[in-house]
Amino acid sequence: MGFDQSTAHRVWLEIDLDILADNFRKIKSAVAPCKVIAVLKANAYGLGVKRIANALVNAGASGFGVAELREALELAETGVPVQILGNVLESEISTAVQQNIVLPICDLRTAQLINDEAAKQNKIAECHFLVDTGMGRLGIQCDEAFDVIKEAIKLPHIKCTGIYSHFPVAYSEGSDYTLKQVNTFKALLAELKSESIEFETVHVANSDAVNNFEFTYEAPFNAVRTGINLHGSFDPEGKRTLDVEPVLTLKTKLASVRTLPAGTSIGYGLTCKLEKDTVVGTIAAGYADGLPLALSNKGHVLINNQPCRILGRVSMDYTTVSLEEAPGAQCGDDVICLGGSGEHAISVEDWAEIKNTHAYEIICSFGTRVERRYLTKSNK
Repeated sequence: MGFDQSTAHRVWLEIDLDILADNFRKIKSAVAPCKVIAVLKANAYGLGVKRIANALVNAGASGFGVAELREALELAETGVPVQILGNVLESEISTAVQQNIVLPICDLRTAQLINDEAAKQNKIAECHFLVDTGMGRLGIQCDEAFDVIKEAIKLPHIKCTGIYSHFPVAYSEGSDYTLKQVNTFKALLAELKSESIEFETVHVANSDAVNNFEFTYEAPFNAVRTGINLHGSFDPEGKRTLDVEPVLTLKTKLASVRTLPAGTSIGYGLTCKLEKDTVVGTIAAGYADGLPLALSNKGHVLINNQPCRILGRVSMDYTTVSLEEAPGAQCGDDVICLGGSGEHAISVEDWAEIKNTHAYEIICSFGTRVERRYLTKSNK
């Protein structure tokens, strides 16, 4: 049965799984011999966790990191360890233990609750200690960590295989704050080692640290966590040492082509008035689909590989553009809102800069009516 254009999505996100897998392999090579934990929280940043996860397993991912239990359960059958990186609630512990999720220990009470539940199930629960070295969000306070860890490892039904921390400003190259965090964490590891307490997995580097601080994937660290770099994106600050490529292209259709006279106002708020008779197009995508409102009167889209500037305010469902640079454009033509190639390509970072935000928010912002289409060698 053929593809029914009458019911096709007007806006779709193309996700190149081959580039994703290649990005993973580049990261793995750059940090070798460290393991790479792929961070797939929030439905793989909204890209569709199951297809992303399968591509990464085939590329050699050694484990996945998520924010909470529901996300972990979606990945429980992938065949690689799935770790909750944030915190686990008391009500979630029973299911997490049953499904063999790697659990975070952020305090001694949680360790005891996990141990008690594992005992009920006649199991050994795998855990990693999260140590707060300066993020100020979750984890065992560093000055308490030694005592908490010494007590927790005595619990008979938990197996503490890892320890980790997290950086708030690793995007800032040469950050003294990040260096202090690393030194604090290393001092804790040394103190624990003096008591013969060591861990199979020690990880502190996120994507930013991999790009800015090489020592975060050198001994004593033997794993890194990466999320945004898998998509070929970076934070706006810091180095971009990884040679990764964008995996995303956001497309829509040209819904209208009209010639409007000089003096015509465009869109809500009348923020654009045409100075001359202009061929104007309306594309079938707006801020409900992920186009930042900040693109109003600033950004451009690509139609027939030509940059077409946005006119007026981006609205919820439609955005108006000038077609002066694409005179042959017709209704139904494909429109690239994000992505493309060449000098006019539109990157996630371009949108982030215009919106005064970071790449994470852009990637997570594509609406529910945006279809996710996955590209592989077989369907390109």
